[in-house]
Amino acid sequence: MSGFRSGFACFVGRPNAGKSTLTNALVGDKVAITSSRPQTTRHVIRGLVHTPDAQLILVDTPGLHRPRTLLGERLNDLVRSTWAEVDVVGVCLPADQKIGPGDRYLMGELAKIRRTPMLALATKTDKVAPDRLVEHLADIAATGDELGVEWKHVVPVSAKSGYQVEHLRDLLIGELPEGVPLYPDGQLTDEPEETLVAEVIREASLEGVRDELPHSIAVVIEEMVPREDRPEDKPLVDVRATIFVERDSQKGIVIGKGGSRLRQIGSDSRGQIERILGTPVFLDLRVKVAKDWQRDPKQLRRLGF
Repeated sequence: MSGFRSGFACFVGRPNAGKSTLTNALVGDKVAITSSRPQTTRHVIRGLVHTPDAQLILVDTPGLHRPRTLLGERLNDLVRSTWAEVDVVGVCLPADQKIGPGDRYLMGELAKIRRTPMLALATKTDKVAPDRLVEHLADIAATGDELGVEWKHVVPVSAKSGYQVEHLRDLLIGELPEGVPLYPDGQLTDEPEETLVAEVIREASLEGVRDELPHSIAVVIEEMVPREDRPEDKPLVDVRATIFVERDSQKGIVIGKGGSRLRQIGSDSRGQIERILGTPVFLDLRVKVAKDWQRDPKQLRRLGF
């Protein structure tokens, strides 16, 4: 296929820098989970962007951070191994925040990777005035020079308003090698349905709960099967999932008074799950305690990390 480009790009940045939202804006559908809570992405979810002459595969990594648990260390290893394997890296630096120690740490790590083209992305431009954006772009250029990162492009972008999203897509595609399409046309992600369903439930579990919970919630799909006795024109899929927390007190928070919170999680996630599976679902949610699972290698394996 002459002139066709295909390859991998990833977005990196501090937790909550807008990586997942940008992935979704480029793909045009909800693929990576987005939450107002930092550090929610734990799987490398690929979103696929199709154009007539290119296929861009977006790899969404967890945010790089100074790890405090075994899970944190594993997430950081995942980020670094991803950087080494992609064709282009987009570094998300939110315009509504000054470049901080976390960003400098990230740029210092990226400076060690010489062969991969780097784009600096000033995300969340919809949140700032033009003069603040100009200042932020100058800071990005100066910090890159100081730490030895060569930016191929510096791009202001807003996933929320759509500002420069198509321009960013074209710049990313421009860095890809020529090659054949790697996935069928029209496919949006290569994640198994179970992973996407688990992520949707976890996102619903995170909304509106206290700050200490995001790191403590994991979701395992125990069963996802079509119900046998249904007529062909009225299918139903039974989805049984377990939400794991680390302490009894957290279990109470997730279940809520008289089970109200758990019912809310079910109603918030059911519609999205039905869209992923293309069929009505019966959703059965349980909450269990897996004590301090983030620090226990055996439990991490059992929960898929």
